[in-house]
Amino acid sequence: MNTLNILLIEDDMIEVMKLNRTIAKLELPHKITEANNGEEALNILTKKEELPDIILLDLNMPKLNGIEFLNILKNDEVLKYIPTIILTTSNNQKDLLECYKIGIAGYVLKPLKYEDYVSKIEKIMAYWSINQLKQM
Repeated sequence: MNTLNILLIEDDMIEVMKLNRTIAKLELPHKITEANNGEEALNILTKKEELPDIILLDLNMPKLNGIEFLNILKNDEVLKYIPTIILTTSNNQKDLLECYKIGIAGYVLKPLKYEDYVSKIEKIMAYWSINQLKQM
């Protein structure tokens, strides 16, 4: 299994703790970098020295929402190739279609039950850690 560098863009601290707790519970070796909003994430990404393998993005955030962030990301010649997975409570069809139109790698609804959440995160991590993400 490849160790993933994950950029988590999430403004809700409870959600951040939940993901960290889940990764620890599943004993996964992945490294999580946290950004509280799209602006903070762009500051991390523009350094470009160590880009994440995947981005987990919440849609509903202050300052720069998920869709605005995606538009900026996908217009950057380097950053546009980072697989971005939406992790949201929004099952709004318009958001879903808009995200796929811009170019995302997945759209995952956050389940209410913690066990279901763990199961979904486990599947996402299993899938992306076997993917050949690293550039040669």
